[in-house]
Amino acid sequence: MIEAIGLSKRYGDITAVDDLSFTAPPGQVTGFLGPNGAGKSTTMRMILGLEAPTSGAVTVSGRPYTAYRRPLFELGALLEAKAVHGGRSAYHHLLCLALSNGIGRARVGQVLEQVGLSSVAGKRAGGFSLGMSQRLGIAAALLGDPPVLMLDEPVNGLDPEGVLWIRTLLKALAAEGRTVLLSSHLMSEMALTADRLVIIGRGRLIAQMSVEDFLASGDGRFVRVRTPQCAALAGLVRDRGATVDEVGPDTLRVTGITSETVGEIARAAGIALQELAVQQASLEERYMELTGEAADYRTAANPKLVTAAPNAS
Repeated sequence: MIEAIGLSKRYGDITAVDDLSFTAPPGQVTGFLGPNGAGKSTTMRMILGLEAPTSGAVTVSGRPYTAYRRPLFELGALLEAKAVHGGRSAYHHLLCLALSNGIGRARVGQVLEQVGLSSVAGKRAGGFSLGMSQRLGIAAALLGDPPVLMLDEPVNGLDPEGVLWIRTLLKALAAEGRTVLLSSHLMSEMALTADRLVIIGRGRLIAQMSVEDFLASGDGRFVRVRTPQCAALAGLVRDRGATVDEVGPDTLRVTGITSETVGEIARAAGIALQELAVQQASLEERYMELTGEAADYRTAANPKLVTAAPNAS
């Protein structure tokens, strides 16, 4: 288990993590989510003892990670796939880590095979693609066969086969009773992998709950409507107190009233409907709804390419 209690980190006048408390329990994949700048990386570095908390504490299986003499047997982590000595082969990179923690040489070959890198074990890690580096980093995290794993964006650079492999691996490890803390910005992948979520924004906890409860909370369900008379129908349902968003060509997303009521309004007004369905908000939609006010970095409302103005003559 990973447990943070009142965890804070300040850099001068900047508070990166602010009184953060959460748990990542055994037997589940815990998704660690938040906008850019939310404090996720700082929190993970504090878990590993790479940053000292300004206040509060975080423990791995009841003790600070730095208190373990052979930490790879307690927690395996992947924070930066390219954090390797580029001149070393994949085998010797893992061997150095293994020997430093009293792990036998045979284990190096086992994890290289597990992540699919046996055929390139003798090649220099500095020449690896991002996907191969991710696999090497995951191999390093697995070296000590630890009960706790913490991975930051592990699917970056992986091909579809690799994405499926890491998803299956993490779920299998959790099913064995291990703790898995997974950080990613890919909501579609998180929806398929995570059992529970810890969501932070601007260093503070926003939500901590199961994926099922998270999807059921908030606006949750909505009515999807397709009609060539979108504008007319939108005005009529808004008059009934509903919230309406245009989400595509001739397509509305309606919350605040039932699908039956939408159908009755359309029928009374002679509006033809091409689709009328109740849908569940996706993880991405719920996440955006919850974290919208906590995002420090936003793109322009108009996504068109911005070109430079010509130089004045």
